[in-house]
This record gives sequence, structure tokens and C-alpha cells, in this order.
Amino acid sequence: MSDPKKLIAVVGATGHQGGAVVRALQASGQFKVRALTRDPAKHPQLADEVVLADLNRPETLKAAFAGAYGVFLVTNFHEPGTDERKQALAAVHAAKDAGVQHFIWSTLPNVETISRGKLDVPHFTDKAKIDRIVSEAGFAHHTFVIAPFFYQNLVGVMAPQKQADGALGWALPLDPEQRVIHMGDITELGPIVVGAFAHPELAGHGEHLPLVGDFLSFNQIIATLNRQGHKFSIKQVPKELFAGWFPGAKEIAEMLAYFEAHTYLGADSRDAITLANKVAGRQPTKFAAWARAKFAIPAAA
Repeated sequence: MSDPKKLIAVVGATGHQGGAVVRALQASGQFKVRALTRDPAKHPQLADEVVLADLNRPETLKAAFAGAYGVFLVTNFHEPGTDERKQALAAVHAAKDAGVQHFIWSTLPNVETISRGKLDVPHFTDKAKIDRIVSEAGFAHHTFVIAPFFYQNLVGVMAPQKQADGALGWALPLDPEQRVIHMGDITELGPIVVGAFAHPELAGHGEHLPLVGDFLSFNQIIATLNRQGHKFSIKQVPKELFAGWFPGAKEIAEMLAYFEAHTYLGADSRDAITLANKVAGRQPTKFAAWARAKFAIPAAA
């Protein structure tokens, strides 16, 4: 007897976002899940099906999307040589050819448009420019999800470092008093995606659904952590100084300048956040609760 459940193909199934989506889809029990990865042999138990897909090899996408009702797509700008537009185009075309009905793209705000060209944050803007490709492809349903500033960044790429005075903390080109950071636990992106696939009448017409567990200033982040027993500090440093500290620092400095001028989401996003939570059927975890359970200083700090 054939499985009556609709099949969802998840690109990047071993990453932060794709992995969260696979787990949520499986937990919901509403869909059959096809995990897409460049190395299926390494992850045989990841989902109902584990299938080869490589966005840099478009010929792999035909079989990857065959028979799928929905596709979740995320691209990884961190990978050297990644051309996100080229990858997304290949995925959109392959999904359309395969008869996919609902396409969900993980995007970010268009910093170029929001800042009127004053700020350059390619890893945001390059994703935002793909929105139009998805919108114009002609899928029966399409949805945009927006990942926040990951709580996990604070124990990963932006973990506290030993400062000149010996204390642990942060030196950043950001006014720590400004409440500008839309944050969340990236493992909770999955329920938004599941809800969108399950309720296209609510969120299948090009809605943007941001995952936001909290909206904080950096001082509020530090105060929360320090109430839990840490002794962190933050020092505001000039953007020009920070930009020379390590490879990629210039773009992070631009990103933080964008946050300061426009917030992470770039506009009044309360209605979009409310809709995202309705679609997910839950409120995302607040930073304090996440930190109590998950925050641990990396040994390297």
C-alpha cells in the first residue's frame, strides 16, 4: 500500500537549518521526509529517505525532487566558492520541472535596499535577491522563512573572548544599549516550516515568516548571562578598527552597523513574527531560558 503522506524534500539536511526542518517534519508525523545530502552513505538513518543532492551539480536535483510535494531550500554562503544565486536557480528550476507544489526558501533581509545602498552585507542581500526568483517561478505555493541571529552564535562564531583586561567578553562595533537584535534558537526553525507546509492557506502566498525568540540589546544579552552566574563585559570599538581584526570582520562590522541603523529584520516586523508563531503553533524559546539550558563557554575562550 502506498504512503498517502505528502513527501517533503529538504536541502541541507545535515546543517543547522535543514537538520531542524527534518527533525520537525519527522516529529509532526504529517509528512514523508526525504533528506538531501551530498553524502547519503554517511547519514543512512537521517529520514524516511536519504538521497544524493548537490546544488553545484544540478543534474543530481531531478531525482532528488522527483515526486516531492514540497521543497525546503537553504544555501550556505560560508562554503568557499558558493554562488547562492546559481545554486538557488538550479534548485528552483529543478523543483518546478519535478512538479513541486510548495517551495520554501530560507532568506534574509535586503540590506542594500533597506539601507539605500549605504551598507554592504552580501550574505544578507544575496539571499534576499533570490526571493524574486522564487516568487516568479509559478509554484502553487511559496513561502519565505527568515532565520534570526542564532543564540548558538554566542557559543560559536561570536563566543566571548579574553579581553585586554583579562576578563571574558566582547569588543564590537555596536552600541550595546540599542535594542536591535532579533534572536532565536535555530533548532526551532523547523516548526515554522512544518506549519507552512501544513497550512499553505495561511502562509503559502509569499509570506515572510521570521523565527524570533527574543529582541534584545547586547547589554540585555550580557545582563541575562551575568544573572546566570557569568561575568561578561562588552566594549564598543570603532567599526574601522574591528574591520581589520580577522578575515571577514569587515562584513560583520557592516552587519552590526545595519542592525544599529535598522534592526536585524530591517523594519516593523511584529505582524510577521505573530504570523510565524501562529503558523508554528508555538512561541519560540526566550533567550534566558535557552541560555540556562544550553549556554556554555567554549574551551577556546
